[in-house]
Amino acid sequence: MTVHLIKLAVGAKDPGDVAAFQQRLLAHTGRVFHRTRQMPKRAADITDGGSLYWVVAGIISLRQRILAIEEAVRDDGAKAADLVLDPTLITVRPRAARAFQGWRYLAANDAPEDADAKTTAATGALPPDMRRELARLGLL
Repeated sequence: MTVHLIKLAVGAKDPGDVAAFQQRLLAHTGRVFHRTRQMPKRAADITDGGSLYWVVAGIISLRQRILAIEEAVRDDGAKAADLVLDPTLITVRPRAARAFQGWRYLAANDAPEDADAKTTAATGALPPDMRRELARLGLL
C-alpha cells in the first residue's frame, strides 16, 4: 500500500526557493536527496510509488517521487536516512498545513492532487501570504 511523506521546506519562501536549492544540490552531489535523522519504518510502502510533499511557507505546494531510501551517516557520525528524490518537482493543488517537526506519513487518499497548468500559473503569481490565506480558506 503506497504511502507518502510530508516535510516542511524550512527557510523556503516560495516553491522557487526549493527548486533553486535542489538545483545547487544536484550540481554539487549529482543527485537530489533529503537527509533525515529517522529511517522510515514503512520504507517499502514509501518506495512503492510514494512522494515527498513539501510544505512551503505554510502551504503544501510541491511533491517529488521518492526513488529510494538509503542508510546514511551524518557529519557527527549518527545514523540517518537519505530520501533519494526524482529531481522533477510537481506542483500540487495548494493546501494549508500547520508547522510540525521532522516528517510525517501522509496517506495516499489524504495527499493533494497534482495541479493543472492553469492552477499553477494562477497561484504562482500570488504573494505567499495571500496564497497561504486562500489555501487556509479552502479557496485554492
